[in-house]
Amino acid sequence: MMPRLPPHSPGQRIGLFGGSFNPAHEGHRQVALYALKKLRLDWVWWLVSPQNPLKDTSETAAYAQRFAQTKALARHPRFVVTDIESQIGSRTTIETLRALKHYADAQFVWIMGADSLAGLHHWHDWKEIVETVPLAVLARPGYSIRALGSVAALRYLEARVPMESPQVLAAKHPPAWAFISMPLRKESSTAIRAAQS
Repeated sequence: MMPRLPPHSPGQRIGLFGGSFNPAHEGHRQVALYALKKLRLDWVWWLVSPQNPLKDTSETAAYAQRFAQTKALARHPRFVVTDIESQIGSRTTIETLRALKHYADAQFVWIMGADSLAGLHHWHDWKEIVETVPLAVLARPGYSIRALGSVAALRYLEARVPMESPQVLAAKHPPAWAFISMPLRKESSTAIRAAQS
């Protein structure tokens, strides 16, 4: 079954911002805004994951609740919060990317925090992810050094795009990735959940 994709035009530059968003917070919004500007994107699609396979299911709020919270936070004319992953029954990032490359004619960039790059080698079919879509890695407090020295960063060192020109990333043939510095924020979903419990 073909998923219902957000409105877009062929060739547009679309940032894919995936995550559990458990819950979504202002730090997420700032990452999306920064990526939108620095990568010169037409859209940022927030892909709310039904369940991250690397996270404890007991700590993940109900999907409908997370989706509604994310939609309330991601208010911007070029942000779209979508349930694509739920529609296609995706459990992993690579499943999502395979589906999107099949159905959509766009220049995709995967947006992730430095913490995700640091642990990317634990993701399912992680090398295929890097070789399917360019990666925009946004700085996160305490993770920059770990990210830049990670298994994935070192393996694909020659595919790194200079920090001064991240706007070229969407047009690059993967593997390609860029590390993008940004004003650091302290919010984390883990800390928010701890404060609420």
